[in-house]
Amino acid sequence: MAELNELILEQLLWIIGGMALLTVILLIVSIVQGAKLRKFKRKYEAMMAGSGVEDLESLLVNLKIQMDSIEDEHKLQTNQLQVVMQKLTRIQGKVGVKRYNAYGERGSDLSFSMAMINDSQDGMILTGIYNRDGSYVYAKPLKGGESTYTLSPEEKEAITLAQQAE
Repeated sequence: MAELNELILEQLLWIIGGMALLTVILLIVSIVQGAKLRKFKRKYEAMMAGSGVEDLESLLVNLKIQMDSIEDEHKLQTNQLQVVMQKLTRIQGKVGVKRYNAYGERGSDLSFSMAMINDSQDGMILTGIYNRDGSYVYAKPLKGGESTYTLSPEEKEAITLAQQAE
């Protein structure tokens, strides 16, 4: 045991010097970490200023609630958009008009055929025949671009014009 005490006494200067060096290193690390912590605290306080919440947890909970609300609204708008798109395909928005002279040389191009169809080629064709004695209007239903009634060449052309409309 005496040998161990003697060995420690011989190395005591090195041990104390090493401990002092370790203490200085730890003090420097502590000062650097304190500076980083103060910088982080300033950033945190600047971020939380004006938010109306006291801590980060409350802020995150509020953001989660807002995000859930936004997601619910997004789902609602997506559903509404799907309903509108389904209705839009059924709207008879494609129109084709063909004007012509129904009686050859006795009149002018006052007669017409107008096709109104949707994307499925469903709709109607409206034909107006004009002459000096009067005018007549006929309506024919269309299903898939065809009618149960006989279509004139002008009515077929009006349907073709409607199909080409965007």
